[in-house]
Amino acid sequence: MIVISYTITVILLIVIAFVAFILGYIYRKKVGESKIGTAEVLSKEIIEQANKEAELTKKKSILQAKEEIQKIKLNNEQKLRSRKDELRSMEKRLLKKEESLDSRSLLFDKKMDNLSKEQIKVRNKEQKIDQLIEAQESKLQEVAGLTRNEAKEILLESVKKDSIHESARIIKEYEEKTRNDSKKIATEIIATSIQRYAAEQVAESTVAVVSLPNDDMKGRIIGREGRNIRAFETLSGVDLIIDDTPEAVVISAFEPIRREIAKQALEKLILDGRINPSRIEETLNKAKEEIEQKIIEDGENACDRARVNNLHPQLVKLVGKLKFRTSYGQNVLKHAVEVANLAEMMANEIGANAQIARRGGLLHDIGKAIDHEVEGTHVEIGVNAAKKYGENKYVVNCIQSHHNDVEPICPEAILVQAADSLSAARPGARRETLENYIKRLENLENIANSFSGVEKSFALQAGRELRIMLKPNEISDDKMVVTAKEIAKKIESELEYPGQIKVNVIRETRATEYAK
Repeated sequence: MIVISYTITVILLIVIAFVAFILGYIYRKKVGESKIGTAEVLSKEIIEQANKEAELTKKKSILQAKEEIQKIKLNNEQKLRSRKDELRSMEKRLLKKEESLDSRSLLFDKKMDNLSKEQIKVRNKEQKIDQLIEAQESKLQEVAGLTRNEAKEILLESVKKDSIHESARIIKEYEEKTRNDSKKIATEIIATSIQRYAAEQVAESTVAVVSLPNDDMKGRIIGREGRNIRAFETLSGVDLIIDDTPEAVVISAFEPIRREIAKQALEKLILDGRINPSRIEETLNKAKEEIEQKIIEDGENACDRARVNNLHPQLVKLVGKLKFRTSYGQNVLKHAVEVANLAEMMANEIGANAQIARRGGLLHDIGKAIDHEVEGTHVEIGVNAAKKYGENKYVVNCIQSHHNDVEPICPEAILVQAADSLSAARPGARRETLENYIKRLENLENIANSFSGVEKSFALQAGRELRIMLKPNEISDDKMVVTAKEIAKKIESELEYPGQIKVNVIRETRATEYAK
């Protein structure tokens, strides 16, 4: 009985579960169908909304396209109108040109007619001239008994002589006019350059004098048994002159940089007060380093003032050394910068290369920075230095020809010559009295006139050149070379002068006749 009731219970549970399952399935199906229906409705609404938006977008795009088409159409119409206007103006210009050409053609035809008439007149005149020449020839033949060819040769020879004379006269007139004009132009250029570069010049002293606080300092400089002064002179390579001059010591040395180093070192020792051989050596070394640095700075400043760029560092250093060189009291560095600026101004006036003129002017006396260290004239030394450090041939020629040692190969070299003379000749530039200057030139001319066979002599270029005119009947060409060497040797032995003197000996024979 219990088993039966249990079985019935299980069966009931199964039936209930089955019924519940069927009911759940039916409910779920209804819910799903309702959701599907809702989704379909939503999808239809979305599709309709999308279609409406697409339609609106399409209408907007069509309107925008129509507006763009209208703008393009208006733009093209404007361009077309402007083009039509241009074409109309071109047509008008062409019509005017055609009218002008027509008028010119008429004038040309008239001129051709006139020219034809003139040609007819010229032919007629030529025929008359030929007839006259024939008549003259026949008369000449009758009078002189000459043939036609002989008379023709006489006439041609006469015309030839007259033509040569007339050509020579015209050439001479043009040469004289050109010479006068060029002299006037050159004077204006030089005057303008000098006026634009109106720098002050003061002759500099080459004597190095060190002031002392008192005369007791002289004893400290000399030291016990003269050991301090001996050490200073040995290490510096200068001579100290300690005389009766109160509160002053004179430094004497041929080499200017060495003299400047010694001056600075001595001034520092006097300020310091400690003077002994070891201190002297230390101070001299420091002064030497300072001077070397100062030389480089002075060289760079000079290049800036002369506007010279890309100069080799060694040449910059040599330029700086020129500050310690003087020529008749004129500082050579200031002189070099002035020559560079004057040469540049003149180059700009005549259209020459201003860069080469500046460079050649700055470096023209570069040999003076080391002419006391190596043999040779400052020109030769400067040329070798310029070639060594890569300067071009025109700058080298500016250095080589500024004292007429060689012929200039470019106009810039001639400008450097002129600028060098201008800088040296300016009032106050060099310390040389007029009396000494005249005496030096007279001595040169007297030496030349002391030789037999010399007709005249002239000292030129501030005594840098001696030009000598020989008597051609007394001295031959071979002897002329010997005479030049003898005069140069006598000048070397009897006179003292800076640089070099060019001895230029001239011998010429002239033939003179007079037409009576």
